[in-house]
Amino acid sequence: MRIGIVCYPTYGGSGVVATELGMALAKEGYHIHFIAYRKPARLNLHQDNVYFHVVRYAEYPLFEYAPYESALTSKIVEVVLSEKIDLLHVHYAIPHAAAAYMAKQILGEKGYVLPVVTTLHGTDISLVGRDKSYEPVVTFSINQSDRVTAVSESLKKETIEYFNISRKIEVIPNFINPSGKLKNIDFAFRQSFASLQEKILIHVSNFRKLKRVEDVIRVFHLVSKQMPARLLLVGDGPEKTSMESLVDELKLNGKVRFLGNQEIIEKLLLLSDLFLISSEHESFGLAALEAMLCRVPVISSDIGGLKEINIDGKTGFVCPLGDVQTMATKALLILKDDELHQQMSENAYRQAMKFDLKKILPLYESLYTETIQKLQSTH
Repeated sequence: MRIGIVCYPTYGGSGVVATELGMALAKEGYHIHFIAYRKPARLNLHQDNVYFHVVRYAEYPLFEYAPYESALTSKIVEVVLSEKIDLLHVHYAIPHAAAAYMAKQILGEKGYVLPVVTTLHGTDISLVGRDKSYEPVVTFSINQSDRVTAVSESLKKETIEYFNISRKIEVIPNFINPSGKLKNIDFAFRQSFASLQEKILIHVSNFRKLKRVEDVIRVFHLVSKQMPARLLLVGDGPEKTSMESLVDELKLNGKVRFLGNQEIIEKLLLLSDLFLISSEHESFGLAALEAMLCRVPVISSDIGGLKEINIDGKTGFVCPLGDVQTMATKALLILKDDELHQQMSENAYRQAMKFDLKKILPLYESLYTETIQKLQSTH
């Protein structure tokens, strides 16, 4: 089977999931063609059966903003025809599902039937999609897809609540791929960040406002008053500069490290004692799940998909959104009790393994096969 995958190439969850899924499918013998404006961050182009097609769009004085959606549509049509793609899987509704619909119509005029699967990941629904300037296109594109999946029950419910959806939405959760990633802690590497007496807290995100990184820093500020600790902030984004200013204001320089984007974060997670995620919206919480795979307990806000993966009192604690004091209190409870930390670490690992790629991959394979067969039977 030849599968086209359209995704954002950035470090966000949707791009990570799309890339890991595609590479896993390639190992099973599928021919996977990625289509994006830049090589996805985790994509290994040296792997067999993996191909990458870059979307190029020219800047013209006539356009204030480059017409990316049109360029993407043209590239989809080009790749489908040249590579004889059997199915297109688009990740993130805007603008990928709309471009897929346009490409499907163009291909239809050429006698080519293209099944389209759309996976909803979160902010394409919760933030951008609700904007009145996008909502009609989002609704139409979802309803015109042959199959639609969401990464959590929370996101499925939210989509149905805010959009007039006539298409069935199936939940296929995000996943972790433990193969070859889990290794022993590199203590020499750990000492480059903290002494043996200090605890390491970590946060990973794209530093957007909805991630509430300020809460993470304030939680750490309270924790650091009670015990020796360091905070690692992994990622980059629009809030990073203001977060650096907050660290200065709270006199946490030397205790907080901004590490920027990291293609491989497992090494950092393995040396960490606690993962903090205080987002006001998370459709799933992939970063938290990857931490749990590395046996790192999680302190999270009580929203969206986070409640589906972080089990309160077992894999960490779930706290009211914005309640910095409670998050700090729960963090200290774990960090000061070695027995509790060990128990939660093992629980976190077992919970993460429920989302092993080996369990999720067959769900996508069945979805693809059923979608193609159904479309073929009607043509």
